[in-house]
Amino acid sequence: MKKQISGEREEFNSILPEYGRRKLLTYADSIRELANSFRENDNAREPAEGELPSDRRDYIWQRRLSENKDLMVEHLQEMAQIMTQLAEEARRCVPMGERRLKQISHALREVDIQLKSLYLIENEMGRMEVSITIRNLKKSTLSAEEIGDLLSVLLNMRLTSAQDNAFFLGTDWQTFYYVKEAKYHVLTGVAKAVKETEKISGDNYTFFETNTGNLTAVLSDGMGSGDKACSDSTLVVELMEKFLEAGFQVEIAIQMINSALLAGGENCNMPTLDLCSLDLYSGECRFVKVGSASSYIKRQHLVDRISAGNLPLGIFPKPDMEAVGRVLMDGDYIIMVSDGVLDALSQGIGEDMLSEFIGGISLENPGEIASAILNFGIQQSRGRIRDDMTVLVTGIWKKEE
Repeated sequence: MKKQISGEREEFNSILPEYGRRKLLTYADSIRELANSFRENDNAREPAEGELPSDRRDYIWQRRLSENKDLMVEHLQEMAQIMTQLAEEARRCVPMGERRLKQISHALREVDIQLKSLYLIENEMGRMEVSITIRNLKKSTLSAEEIGDLLSVLLNMRLTSAQDNAFFLGTDWQTFYYVKEAKYHVLTGVAKAVKETEKISGDNYTFFETNTGNLTAVLSDGMGSGDKACSDSTLVVELMEKFLEAGFQVEIAIQMINSALLAGGENCNMPTLDLCSLDLYSGECRFVKVGSASSYIKRQHLVDRISAGNLPLGIFPKPDMEAVGRVLMDGDYIIMVSDGVLDALSQGIGEDMLSEFIGGISLENPGEIASAILNFGIQQSRGRIRDDMTVLVTGIWKKEE
Protein backbone atom coordinates (compact mmCIF):
# COMPACT_ATOMS: atom_id res chain seq x y z
CA MET A 1 0.00 0.00 0.00
CA LYS A 2 1.23 3.51 -0.81
CA LYS A 3 -0.09 6.78 0.52
CA GLN A 4 0.75 10.01 -1.30
CA ILE A 5 1.43 12.85 1.09
CA SER A 6 -0.02 16.17 -0.06
CA GLY A 7 2.63 18.60 -1.25
CA GLU A 8 5.45 16.03 -1.17
CA ARG A 9 6.89 13.69 -3.75
CA GLU A 10 7.88 11.02 -1.24
CA GLU A 11 5.45 8.19 -0.57
CA PHE A 12 4.61 6.35 2.60
CA ASN A 13 4.74 2.57 2.24
CA SER A 14 3.01 -0.08 4.30
CA ILE A 15 5.17 -1.68 6.98
CA LEU A 16 3.69 -5.08 5.99
CA PRO A 17 4.17 -7.03 2.74
CA GLU A 18 1.19 -6.70 0.42
CA TYR A 19 0.09 -10.29 0.99
CA GLY A 20 0.16 -9.90 4.78
CA ARG A 21 -1.62 -6.53 4.57
CA ARG A 22 -4.45 -7.95 2.46
CA LYS A 23 -4.82 -10.96 4.73
CA LEU A 24 -5.04 -8.79 7.83
CA LEU A 25 -7.68 -6.57 6.19
CA THR A 26 -9.65 -9.70 5.27
CA TYR A 27 -9.59 -10.84 8.89
CA ALA A 28 -10.77 -7.37 9.97
CA ASP A 29 -13.68 -7.48 7.50
CA SER A 30 -14.67 -10.93 8.77
CA ILE A 31 -14.73 -9.71 12.37
CA ARG A 32 -16.86 -6.71 11.35
CA GLU A 33 -19.33 -9.04 9.60
CA LEU A 34 -19.49 -11.16 12.76
CA ALA A 35 -20.22 -8.01 14.79
CA ASN A 36 -22.99 -7.03 12.36
CA SER A 37 -24.54 -10.50 12.59
CA PHE A 38 -24.79 -10.13 16.39
CA ARG A 39 -26.53 -6.78 15.89
CA GLU A 40 -28.96 -8.07 13.22
CA ASN A 41 -29.94 -11.11 15.26
CA ASP A 42 -30.83 -9.11 18.36
CA ASN A 43 -34.54 -9.90 18.74
CA ALA A 44 -35.04 -8.27 22.12
CA ARG A 45 -38.04 -5.95 21.98
CA GLU A 46 -38.64 -3.05 24.31
CA PRO A 47 -42.20 -2.90 25.71
CA ALA A 48 -44.29 -0.10 24.28
CA GLU A 49 -45.02 2.88 26.51
CA GLY A 50 -47.53 1.81 29.15
CA GLU A 51 -47.12 -1.87 28.25
CA LEU A 52 -45.98 -4.29 30.95
CA PRO A 53 -43.83 -7.29 29.99
CA SER A 54 -45.81 -10.54 30.06
CA ASP A 55 -43.03 -12.33 31.91
CA ARG A 56 -40.85 -9.97 33.92
CA ARG A 57 -38.15 -12.58 34.57
CA ASP A 58 -37.96 -13.49 30.90
CA TYR A 59 -37.86 -9.79 29.96
CA ILE A 60 -34.95 -9.10 32.36
CA TRP A 61 -33.07 -12.09 30.97
CA GLN A 62 -33.62 -10.98 27.37
CA ARG A 63 -32.63 -7.44 28.28
CA ARG A 64 -29.38 -8.61 29.85
CA LEU A 65 -28.65 -10.84 26.87
CA SER A 66 -29.20 -7.89 24.53
CA GLU A 67 -26.82 -5.71 26.56
CA ASN A 68 -24.16 -8.44 26.48
CA LYS A 69 -24.54 -8.66 22.71
CA ASP A 70 -24.05 -4.91 22.43
CA LEU A 71 -20.84 -5.19 24.40
CA MET A 72 -19.65 -8.08 22.24
CA VAL A 73 -20.35 -6.03 19.11
CA GLU A 74 -18.29 -3.10 20.43
CA HIS A 75 -15.38 -5.37 21.36
CA LEU A 76 -15.36 -7.11 17.97
CA GLN A 77 -15.49 -3.78 16.16
CA GLU A 78 -12.56 -2.50 18.21
CA MET A 79 -10.53 -5.61 17.35
CA ALA A 80 -11.30 -5.09 13.67
CA GLN A 81 -10.25 -1.44 13.93
CA ILE A 82 -6.91 -2.35 15.54
CA MET A 83 -6.19 -4.87 12.77
CA THR A 84 -7.10 -2.30 10.11
CA GLN A 85 -4.84 0.32 11.65
CA LEU A 86 -1.94 -2.14 11.71
CA ALA A 87 -2.54 -3.10 8.06
CA GLU A 88 -2.62 0.54 6.99
CA GLU A 89 0.28 1.71 9.14
CA ALA A 90 2.84 3.27 6.85
CA ARG A 91 6.40 4.51 6.88
CA ARG A 92 8.59 6.50 4.50
CA CYS A 93 12.17 5.38 4.00
CA VAL A 94 14.58 8.32 4.00
CA PRO A 95 17.44 7.65 1.56
CA MET A 96 21.00 7.75 2.83
CA GLY A 97 24.00 8.29 0.57
CA GLU A 98 26.50 5.46 0.16
CA ARG A 99 29.35 7.69 1.26
CA ARG A 100 27.62 8.65 4.48
CA LEU A 101 26.73 5.02 5.16
CA LYS A 102 30.40 4.04 4.78
CA GLN A 103 31.43 6.81 7.16
CA ILE A 104 28.98 5.53 9.79
CA SER A 105 30.14 1.95 9.25
CA HIS A 106 33.77 3.01 9.71
CA ALA A 107 32.94 4.95 12.88
CA LEU A 108 31.14 1.92 14.33
CA ARG A 109 34.12 -0.30 13.48
CA GLU A 110 36.33 1.88 15.65
CA VAL A 111 34.27 0.77 18.68
CA ASP A 112 34.20 -2.88 17.53
CA ILE A 113 30.65 -2.81 16.07
CA GLN A 114 30.04 -4.35 12.65
CA LEU A 115 27.21 -2.81 10.62
CA LYS A 116 24.97 -4.96 8.44
CA SER A 117 22.14 -2.55 7.60
CA LEU A 118 20.90 0.90 8.58
CA TYR A 119 17.56 2.47 7.67
CA LEU A 120 16.17 5.94 8.40
CA ILE A 121 12.38 5.88 8.54
CA GLU A 122 9.79 8.64 8.92
CA ASN A 123 6.41 7.64 10.30
CA GLU A 124 3.08 9.29 9.48
CA MET A 125 3.47 11.60 12.48
CA GLY A 126 6.66 13.02 10.96
CA ARG A 127 8.87 11.43 13.63
CA MET A 128 12.15 9.83 12.65
CA GLU A 129 12.94 6.21 13.45
CA VAL A 130 16.17 4.27 12.95
CA SER A 131 16.52 0.55 12.33
CA ILE A 132 20.06 -0.82 12.60
CA THR A 133 21.35 -4.41 12.39
CA ILE A 134 24.75 -4.84 14.03
CA ARG A 135 26.90 -7.20 16.06
CA ASN A 136 29.63 -6.87 18.63
CA LEU A 137 33.07 -7.98 17.38
CA LYS A 138 34.49 -8.28 20.90
CA LYS A 139 33.26 -9.50 24.26
CA SER A 140 33.11 -6.01 25.74
CA THR A 141 29.63 -5.04 26.95
CA LEU A 142 27.69 -2.44 24.96
CA SER A 143 24.18 -1.44 26.00
CA ALA A 144 21.36 -0.37 23.67
CA GLU A 145 21.46 3.06 25.33
CA GLU A 146 25.17 3.48 24.59
CA ILE A 147 24.60 2.50 20.96
CA GLY A 148 21.80 5.05 20.78
CA ASP A 149 24.09 7.79 22.11
CA LEU A 150 26.67 6.91 19.45
CA LEU A 151 24.06 6.94 16.66
CA SER A 152 22.76 10.31 17.90
CA VAL A 153 26.20 11.79 17.26
CA LEU A 154 26.72 10.03 13.91
CA LEU A 155 23.26 10.91 12.56
CA ASN A 156 23.09 14.37 14.19
CA MET A 157 19.72 13.73 15.84
CA ARG A 158 18.72 12.89 19.37
CA LEU A 159 17.63 9.25 19.54
CA THR A 160 16.21 7.11 22.31
CA SER A 161 15.99 3.32 22.46
CA ALA A 162 12.66 1.67 21.65
CA GLN A 163 11.00 -0.32 24.41
CA ASP A 164 11.48 -3.78 22.90
CA ASN A 165 15.22 -3.55 22.27
CA ALA A 166 17.60 -6.06 23.81
CA PHE A 167 19.50 -4.55 26.71
CA PHE A 168 22.97 -5.51 25.48
CA LEU A 169 24.55 -6.07 22.06
CA GLY A 170 25.95 -9.56 21.62
CA THR A 171 28.24 -11.22 19.09
CA ASP A 172 25.28 -12.42 16.96
CA TRP A 173 23.49 -10.14 14.51
CA GLN A 174 20.81 -8.10 16.32
CA THR A 175 18.38 -5.42 15.13
CA PHE A 176 17.86 -2.36 17.32
CA TYR A 177 15.21 0.32 16.88
CA TYR A 178 15.53 3.96 17.90
CA VAL A 179 13.13 6.88 17.72
CA LYS A 180 13.66 10.61 17.79
CA GLU A 181 13.83 11.83 21.35
CA ALA A 182 10.72 13.48 22.77
CA LYS A 183 10.57 17.23 23.34
CA TYR A 184 9.74 16.87 27.04
CA HIS A 185 10.87 14.67 29.92
CA VAL A 186 9.03 13.91 33.15
CA LEU A 187 9.59 13.04 36.78
CA THR A 188 6.92 11.41 38.94
CA GLY A 189 6.27 11.33 42.65
CA VAL A 190 3.85 9.41 44.88
CA ALA A 191 2.68 9.75 48.48
CA LYS A 192 0.27 7.34 50.18
CA ALA A 193 -1.42 6.80 53.52
CA VAL A 194 -3.48 3.78 54.56
CA LYS A 195 -6.73 4.14 56.50
CA GLU A 196 -5.86 3.98 60.20
CA THR A 197 -8.02 0.89 60.82
CA GLU A 198 -6.59 -1.08 57.87
CA LYS A 199 -3.28 -2.69 56.93
CA ILE A 200 -3.64 -2.44 53.16
CA SER A 201 -4.68 0.46 50.94
CA GLY A 202 -7.73 0.26 48.71
CA ASP A 203 -6.07 2.67 46.26
CA ASN A 204 -3.84 1.45 43.44
CA TYR A 205 -1.92 3.26 40.71
CA THR A 206 0.59 2.80 37.89
CA PHE A 207 2.73 4.81 35.49
CA PHE A 208 3.55 3.17 32.16
CA GLU A 209 4.45 3.89 28.53
CA THR A 210 1.98 2.63 25.90
CA ASN A 211 4.61 3.57 23.31
CA THR A 212 7.79 5.62 23.21
CA GLY A 213 7.02 9.24 24.01
CA ASN A 214 3.75 8.61 25.82
CA LEU A 215 3.31 8.40 29.59
CA THR A 216 0.04 7.21 31.08
CA ALA A 217 -0.87 7.48 34.76
CA VAL A 218 -3.78 5.46 36.15
CA LEU A 219 -5.24 5.80 39.65
CA SER A 220 -8.12 3.70 40.97
CA ASP A 221 -9.85 4.05 44.31
CA GLY A 222 -11.65 0.91 45.44
CA MET A 223 -14.88 1.68 47.26
CA GLY A 224 -14.44 1.21 50.98
CA SER A 225 -11.10 0.00 52.26
CA GLY A 226 -9.12 -3.13 52.97
CA ASP A 227 -8.51 -6.25 50.91
CA LYS A 228 -11.69 -6.11 48.79
CA ALA A 229 -11.20 -2.48 47.81
CA CYS A 230 -7.56 -3.24 46.99
CA SER A 231 -8.57 -6.22 44.88
CA ASP A 232 -11.07 -4.18 42.85
CA SER A 233 -8.72 -1.25 42.22
CA THR A 234 -5.87 -3.64 41.32
CA LEU A 235 -8.10 -5.27 38.72
CA VAL A 236 -8.88 -1.88 37.16
CA VAL A 237 -5.25 -0.72 37.08
CA GLU A 238 -3.81 -3.98 35.74
CA LEU A 239 -6.44 -4.48 33.04
CA MET A 240 -6.18 -0.85 31.94
CA GLU A 241 -2.43 -1.19 31.47
CA LYS A 242 -2.74 -4.47 29.55
CA PHE A 243 -5.51 -3.21 27.25
CA LEU A 244 -3.76 0.05 26.39
CA GLU A 245 -0.44 -1.67 25.75
CA ALA A 246 -2.28 -4.09 23.45
CA GLY A 247 -3.54 -1.14 21.38
CA PHE A 248 -7.14 -0.75 22.53
CA GLN A 249 -8.68 2.71 22.63
CA VAL A 250 -9.18 4.12 26.13
CA GLU A 251 -12.98 4.17 25.85
CA ILE A 252 -13.19 0.53 24.73
CA ALA A 253 -10.73 -0.56 27.43
CA ILE A 254 -12.90 1.14 30.07
CA GLN A 255 -16.01 -0.51 28.66
CA MET A 256 -14.40 -3.97 28.85
CA ILE A 257 -13.22 -3.38 32.43
CA ASN A 258 -16.71 -2.22 33.36
CA SER A 259 -18.13 -5.43 31.86
CA ALA A 260 -15.71 -7.52 33.91
CA LEU A 261 -16.79 -5.72 37.08
CA LEU A 262 -20.49 -6.16 36.26
CA ALA A 263 -19.90 -9.88 35.77
CA GLY A 264 -18.80 -10.01 39.42
CA GLY A 265 -22.31 -9.02 40.51
CA GLU A 266 -22.65 -8.17 44.18
CA ASN A 267 -18.97 -8.92 44.76
CA CYS A 268 -18.00 -5.70 42.95
CA ASN A 269 -17.34 -2.64 45.09
CA MET A 270 -17.56 -0.08 42.26
CA PRO A 271 -14.00 1.30 41.95
CA THR A 272 -13.19 4.64 40.34
CA LEU A 273 -10.86 5.28 37.41
CA ASP A 274 -8.67 8.34 36.91
CA LEU A 275 -6.43 8.31 33.81
CA CYS A 276 -4.06 10.88 32.36
CA SER A 277 -2.27 10.24 29.05
CA LEU A 278 0.63 12.58 28.26
CA ASP A 279 2.26 13.02 24.83
CA LEU A 280 5.89 13.96 25.47
CA TYR A 281 6.41 15.17 21.90
CA SER A 282 3.62 17.76 21.86
CA GLY A 283 2.93 18.33 25.57
CA GLU A 284 -0.74 17.46 25.07
CA CYS A 285 -2.45 15.52 27.86
CA ARG A 286 -5.85 13.90 28.11
CA PHE A 287 -7.76 13.13 31.29
CA VAL A 288 -10.44 10.44 31.37
CA LYS A 289 -12.46 10.19 34.57
CA VAL A 290 -15.02 7.69 35.80
CA GLY A 291 -16.24 8.55 39.30
CA SER A 292 -12.83 9.88 40.35
CA ALA A 293 -11.79 12.89 42.40
CA SER A 294 -10.67 16.14 40.80
CA SER A 295 -7.23 16.42 39.22
CA TYR A 296 -5.10 19.55 39.05
CA ILE A 297 -2.61 21.17 36.71
CA LYS A 298 -0.19 23.51 38.48
CA ARG A 299 1.49 26.24 36.41
CA GLN A 300 3.56 28.27 38.86
CA HIS A 301 0.90 29.77 41.18
CA LEU A 302 -2.02 29.14 38.81
CA VAL A 303 -4.09 25.97 39.24
CA ASP A 304 -6.47 24.41 36.71
CA ARG A 305 -8.94 21.97 38.28
CA ILE A 306 -10.33 19.09 36.19
CA SER A 307 -13.49 17.63 37.70
CA ALA A 308 -16.10 15.07 36.72
CA GLY A 309 -19.55 14.43 38.12
CA ASN A 310 -20.05 10.85 36.94
CA LEU A 311 -20.41 7.56 38.85
CA PRO A 312 -17.79 4.83 39.40
CA LEU A 313 -17.37 1.66 37.35
CA GLY A 314 -19.53 -1.42 37.77
CA ILE A 315 -22.89 0.32 38.15
CA PHE A 316 -24.34 0.63 34.64
CA PRO A 317 -23.74 -1.51 31.52
CA LYS A 318 -22.25 1.54 29.79
CA PRO A 319 -20.06 3.66 32.06
CA ASP A 320 -20.31 7.43 31.93
CA MET A 321 -16.87 8.71 30.91
CA GLU A 322 -15.72 12.31 30.89
CA ALA A 323 -12.65 13.27 28.84
CA VAL A 324 -10.81 16.60 29.04
CA GLY A 325 -7.76 17.72 27.04
CA ARG A 326 -5.06 20.23 27.99
CA VAL A 327 -1.74 21.45 26.55
CA LEU A 328 1.08 21.58 29.08
CA MET A 329 4.09 23.88 29.24
CA ASP A 330 7.61 23.65 30.59
CA GLY A 331 7.51 23.38 34.40
CA ASP A 332 3.85 22.29 34.72
CA TYR A 333 2.73 19.64 37.20
CA ILE A 334 -0.15 17.15 36.92
CA ILE A 335 -1.63 16.21 40.31
CA MET A 336 -4.02 13.29 40.73
CA VAL A 337 -5.57 12.39 44.10
CA SER A 338 -7.92 9.77 45.50
CA ASP A 339 -11.15 10.66 47.28
CA GLY A 340 -9.55 10.23 50.70
CA VAL A 341 -7.44 13.36 50.20
CA LEU A 342 -10.44 15.60 49.45
CA ASP A 343 -12.57 13.96 52.17
CA ALA A 344 -9.90 14.88 54.72
CA LEU A 345 -10.42 18.58 54.01
CA SER A 346 -13.28 20.77 55.21
CA GLN A 347 -16.66 19.50 54.09
CA GLY A 348 -17.98 21.09 50.91
CA ILE A 349 -14.92 23.21 50.15
CA GLY A 350 -12.24 20.53 49.90
CA GLU A 351 -11.55 21.08 46.22
CA ASP A 352 -11.21 24.85 46.64
CA MET A 353 -8.93 24.43 49.65
CA LEU A 354 -6.68 22.01 47.78
CA SER A 355 -6.49 24.28 44.73
CA GLU A 356 -5.39 27.18 46.94
CA PHE A 357 -2.82 25.04 48.73
CA ILE A 358 -1.38 23.63 45.49
CA GLY A 359 -1.05 27.14 44.05
CA GLY A 360 1.03 28.18 47.03
CA ILE A 361 3.50 25.28 46.85
CA SER A 362 7.00 26.45 45.93
CA LEU A 363 8.60 22.98 45.83
CA GLU A 364 9.89 21.60 42.52
CA ASN A 365 10.46 17.90 43.17
CA PRO A 366 7.29 15.85 42.35
CA GLY A 367 7.88 13.51 45.29
CA GLU A 368 8.14 16.42 47.71
CA ILE A 369 5.02 18.04 46.24
CA ALA A 370 3.08 14.77 46.68
CA SER A 371 4.22 14.48 50.30
CA ALA A 372 3.30 18.11 51.01
CA ILE A 373 -0.24 17.60 49.68
CA LEU A 374 -0.67 14.37 51.66
CA ASN A 375 0.58 16.00 54.87
CA PHE A 376 -1.75 18.94 54.31
CA GLY A 377 -4.72 16.59 54.09
CA ILE A 378 -3.69 14.75 57.27
CA GLN A 379 -3.17 18.01 59.15
CA GLN A 380 -6.60 19.29 58.10
CA SER A 381 -8.19 16.14 59.54
CA ARG A 382 -6.26 16.64 62.81
CA GLY A 383 -3.94 13.72 62.21
CA ARG A 384 -6.72 11.23 61.53
CA ILE A 385 -6.62 9.06 58.40
CA ARG A 386 -10.25 8.08 57.92
CA ASP A 387 -9.80 6.84 54.35
CA ASP A 388 -6.99 5.68 52.07
CA MET A 389 -5.14 8.64 50.61
CA THR A 390 -2.99 8.65 47.45
CA VAL A 391 -1.33 11.55 45.62
CA LEU A 392 0.34 11.21 42.19
CA VAL A 393 2.42 14.09 40.83
CA THR A 394 3.96 14.29 37.36
CA GLY A 395 6.29 17.16 36.48
CA ILE A 396 7.05 17.98 32.86
CA TRP A 397 10.08 19.90 31.59
CA LYS A 398 11.29 20.85 28.13
CA LYS A 399 14.60 19.32 27.17
CA GLU A 400 17.49 21.58 26.28
CA GLU A 401 18.07 21.95 22.56
